[in-house]
Amino acid sequence: MMNLFQPYLLSFIPIFVAVDAIGNIPVFVSLAEGLSKKDKHRIIVESVTTATAMAVLFMLIGKWVLRVLSITIPDFQIAGGALLFVIAVRLLLPGASKFSLTTNHDKDVGVFPLGTPLITGPAVLTTTLIMLDTYGLVMTFISLILNMLIVWITLVKADVLMKIFGAGGTRAFSKIMYILLAAIAVMMVRRGIMGVFLR
Repeated sequence: MMNLFQPYLLSFIPIFVAVDAIGNIPVFVSLAEGLSKKDKHRIIVESVTTATAMAVLFMLIGKWVLRVLSITIPDFQIAGGALLFVIAVRLLLPGASKFSLTTNHDKDVGVFPLGTPLITGPAVLTTTLIMLDTYGLVMTFISLILNMLIVWITLVKADVLMKIFGAGGTRAFSKIMYILLAAIAVMMVRRGIMGVFLR
């Protein structure tokens, strides 16, 4: 039974780490501060819809784009892994954050910056394409949708979760996620290098 669910788990975890649902909570709370419950709900719908659409679209056409550009999967693994590692290291530096918070309540914050690049950014797009090549379309799609469902839940319950974790707790959780993201990045580079020499 465990062997049946293992591929789903292995495709779910890297996307979960890249999405960083808990780490997005303070950003959402800041951007939605002072807004009505209706406006907050609209922002959540827009952000999750945008993030999901972007990730699914890239998952479907990403390989075609690579073929057009004559980029192999090992090439993408090395480049994507290097990019993820740089992103992870930058986010681990003191004072770094996924996005510079703004006090302006723009009506499109659900699309930008929340939907992209916070929920679905370079890390998620790269990870999704790698998982697609490793575990196939069905497992990657299910893992992606489950992660977006988790994002939806965390944003809906953002105020409650902020009270439970606190600002420090969410930052600490994010730092752990970034360390895992760096480790996943190293794994991608390693697999890419092995793919170059073994083909």
